[in-house]
Amino acid sequence: MAYSGPFQPGDRVQLTDAKRRHFTIILEPGEAFHTHKGQIAHDEIIGSHEGTVVKSTLGADYLCFRHLMVDHVLSMPRGAAVIYPKDAAQILVEGDIFPGARVLEAGAGSGALSMSLLRAVGERGRLISYEIREDHLEFAENNVDEFFGGRPATWDPRLGDLKEVTVDDLGGPVDRVILDMLEPWECLEVVRDILIPGGVFMTYVATVPQLMKVMEGIRELQCFTEPKAWESLVREWKVEGLATRPEHRMNAHTAFLVWARRLADGVTPPRPQRRARR
Repeated sequence: MAYSGPFQPGDRVQLTDAKRRHFTIILEPGEAFHTHKGQIAHDEIIGSHEGTVVKSTLGADYLCFRHLMVDHVLSMPRGAAVIYPKDAAQILVEGDIFPGARVLEAGAGSGALSMSLLRAVGERGRLISYEIREDHLEFAENNVDEFFGGRPATWDPRLGDLKEVTVDDLGGPVDRVILDMLEPWECLEVVRDILIPGGVFMTYVATVPQLMKVMEGIRELQCFTEPKAWESLVREWKVEGLATRPEHRMNAHTAFLVWARRLADGVTPPRPQRRARR
């Protein structure tokens, strides 16, 4: 799939109608997309630029744009729940995922975060994705392959349990570790052993009990900095003159993000100073 320029056969195109409903098609010469407001010939879209408005045979207007990654993530088939874009974006920035980085993630789920990580590590980096469930790994592989138009050379998806992984299995330590699993505290010693000093460790957990257990587990190992945790809430606004107001629905709690950095071997983290109670 091309990322810019006129539409070409094979492009994944999102059609948006007047009610902001989205329909996704893959352009094929001679084919047509059928709607309750008539059909749209793919040939009318092929060769035109993004942002084009195409009319159906019954006169309905549809706006044409290529799929962005966020569109693909929210519409693709999934086995496990996906990491939402608002959280994936913070993982990339707070985790400092840089071009050329060696990153390990577990579990791969449906491949949503894998796509973002692969783009961030670039052509010189490497992403190793562990998934314990074969059906979930299959979803991840299919979704990533479809988005990139083939298997990225920098991606190494693996079926297996992170608790059994050693640094030798990875060909050396990694720069970043991202966990999205039910019980990440069971893998903290593995994270310690495979992460370079100064490396960033992040985990994504949905519930308060999970958050408490992973935070306390990080502190008990005493080989990481004091962990921090947060959640992000995203609320869209309706802007229509005097009717401007927040939307009634919003992307509220999806998960907590936990962040810490690996200390050098033999270093004990300073004891956090907390304010005395009055």
